[in-house]
Amino acid sequence: MSPSSTPGLSRLKKNQKLSLAGVAAVAAAALTFSLAPGNASAEAETKEVAAGAVAWNGYSTQELQESISGQQSALELKAAADAKAKAKAAAAAKAKAAAQAKAKAAAAAKAKAKAQAEAKKRAAEKAAASRAAARKPVYPNNLDGWIREAMSIMKKQGIPGTYHGLHRNIIRESSGNPNAINNWDINAQNGVPSIGLLQVIKPTFDAYHCPGTEKSQYDPVANICAAANYAADRYGTIDNVFGAY
Repeated sequence: MSPSSTPGLSRLKKNQKLSLAGVAAVAAAALTFSLAPGNASAEAETKEVAAGAVAWNGYSTQELQESISGQQSALELKAAADAKAKAKAAAAAKAKAAAQAKAKAAAAAKAKAKAQAEAKKRAAEKAAASRAAARKPVYPNNLDGWIREAMSIMKKQGIPGTYHGLHRNIIRESSGNPNAINNWDINAQNGVPSIGLLQVIKPTFDAYHCPGTEKSQYDPVANICAAANYAADRYGTIDNVFGAY
């Protein structure tokens, strides 16, 4: 039969003819494959291929191309979205790392500044102590030195008394001996002997002890300061004492 005798075949467009030819080829291949004996799975696959060929027969080549193009566009959009999300995540990770590095650097700078401030403070304290030590007078370890050192402490604490008044009473009470002790008067009989340069008993020494001095009646400076403090409280000043007090 000639092509002109087939109704409507001559009116098919070129792409439709190509489509039919493709379907025929697929169908022929499927038929040949299905004739192979003893292959059930192959037969099932052949049916799927044939079904696909029939379905494909309902679309033009242009429609198939448009479908493929649409799928490609969707894949490209997804790939672009994935790339954008990946870039965003990388940027966020980079920003986080930068913030952590900045915080670490700030903490290190703060610690360094604190250490420098503490070092500066210690240096200033040391310098102040050195200046104070340089200004502090050195008193000789004798009666003159003891009286003068005691007077400097008395002045700071507002205790009156002159060098002459202190010296006069010391000579009368102990002859300038800081280890002098009275073991025969009423105080000694009561168990609290008079001790030191100005012969102070323990209760009086404790009550009138001057802060910053040794807590021993035998210490010459502490003894003078406590006795002068007691005399100021009772007589107005050690200068007013001319006998037993």
